[in-house]
Amino acid sequence: MAANLEIIDTDNRELLLRNCLTELRNQFDFILLDCPPALDLLTLNALLAADSVLIPIQCEFFALEGISELLDTVARIRDRFDHPITIEGVLLTMYDDRTNLTRQVAAELREFFEDDVFKTVIPRNIRLAEAPSYGKPILSYDVRSKGAECYIQLANEILSHDRPAA
Repeated sequence: MAANLEIIDTDNRELLLRNCLTELRNQFDFILLDCPPALDLLTLNALLAADSVLIPIQCEFFALEGISELLDTVARIRDRFDHPITIEGVLLTMYDDRTNLTRQVAAELREFFEDDVFKTVIPRNIRLAEAPSYGKPILSYDVRSKGAECYIQLANEILSHDRPAA
């Protein structure tokens, strides 16, 4: 929140992150930008700095409501800023196939996004929930947990083939 306020009066404020990352792009194969689930000035900066967006969606009812707003934002960024950002894929998170709601949300997302939904799903997992409270990523906290295994599987899925762009 404070960063949003600090840059609000800056010229070309929506391009600050893109300009900062320009020099780093050639040094890395991938740069991941993790954003909060808010469409604010920092998220706009991240979207304008990104080549593609990976959309994590909790398998819960209210998550479906926010997806159309995000897709509208991506479309506006393409048009307004002439920025060719693509959808890398949709990742189902907090997945618990024991519940009807999870299965229903997953089915609706797969119907709408088709092949853009990753095969890998991230389960509801206590170790994933604990890791941030210890200030660690899941691969440092418990690399053998189901959640960590799924994130490794996701990375392999992303690296193994080109995904169709939405």
